Amino acid sequence: MAQQWALDMFDHTTHDFGTVARGAEADHRFVVENIYEEDAQIASVRSSCGCTKLQFPKQVLKTWGKGEIIATLDTRGHFGKKDATITVVFNRPYHAEVQLHVYTNIRRDVVIQPGSVQFGSVAQGTAYRQKVNVDYAGRADWKIVRVECANPHLKAEVTPLQAAAGQSSYQLAVTLSSKAPVGYIRDQVVLVTNDANPAAARIPVAVEATVSPPVTIRPSPLTGEVGVGETITRRLVVQAKKPFKIIEASCTDDRFECTVVPKTEKLYLVRVSFTAGTTAEEVREKILIKTDFGGGQTFEAPVRIQVGP
Repeated sequence: MAQQWALDMFDHTTHDFGTVARGAEADHRFVVENIYEEDAQIASVRSSCGCTKLQFPKQVLKTWGKGEIIATLDTRGHFGKKDATITVVFNRPYHAEVQLHVYTNIRRDVVIQPGSVQFGSVAQGTAYRQKVNVDYAGRADWKIVRVECANPHLKAEVTPLQAAAGQSSYQLAVTLSSKAPVGYIRDQVVLVTNDANPAAARIPVAVEATVSPPVTIRPSPLTGEVGVGETITRRLVVQAKKPFKIIEASCTDDRFECTVVPKTEKLYLVRVSFTAGTTAEEVREKILIKTDFGGGQTFEAPVRIQVGP
C-alpha cells in the first residue's frame, strides 16, 4: 500500500514485444507522469536480465511533468524467450519501488539488416522508400506469406531474393506516403510467416520517420501593434530546401493585403499589410500561402494584430 502512490504514476506496467528477429531494433517506452503537488524523482532503474537495456529521466518531475523509462532489447547478444523485471526506484518525495515487466521471444534463425526501417527527416508532400533485408536459416519450406501494416501512410511489400537448402532471403521495402502528416512517426510493419506456432509467425519490424513541412514560415505567429484607423506592414519569410513557387497569398479578412516579393527560387518575402478599423481589438487570423507543392498545397501562417487607441 505504501508503494501505490508511485505505481499510480504509470499508465501501464507490462509490455509484450512478441517475437522479434535477431538484430532487430525494438524498444518500449513506459510513461511516468507526476500527478502530485510534490516533486518526484527517479533515483535508479535496474533490469533483472541483460537482454534489456534501460534509459530513464534523471531530472526532477514537477507536477504533471512526464518522463519515460525506455526499455531496449539486445537482440544481438540474447536469444529465445526472455522475461525481464525492471525495478524503478524513487527517492522523492518518498522512497518507493515500482516493478515493470517486459516479455519477448528473440529468434536466432531470422535476421533483420539493418535492424529497423529508418526514414530520418523527410519533407511532407514527397513519397519515400526504404529497404531492409530479411535472412532466414532453418526449414527448407519456410517463407514470408504477407506483410501487414495498420498505418495508412505506410505501404510494405516483400520480394524473394534467393533460396537454398534451408536458407532464404527477402527484401522488405517500405514506402512512406506523400500524404503522411507532419510530425514524428513511430510504428511497425509485421512479417507474417508460415511458422506453425502463431506466436512465432508474426515478426514486427520497427519504422521511424520525422515528417517536416516542405516550407518553413517565419516569424510564427506574425505579430504587430497598430492604432485605430492606421495601417501596419510586416513581412513573412517563406523558405524551402528546393525551388518552389508561391501561387497566391491571401486572407479571408479583407483588412489584410498580401503581396509576394520573390527573392530567390527557394526564398520568398510575403508583405502583409493590415488596415485597422475604428474599434480597439485583438485580431487573430491566418495568412493562406498556396504553393506548387503537391499540385497546390496551402500552408497557414498565424497572425496576431493588436489594435489600440
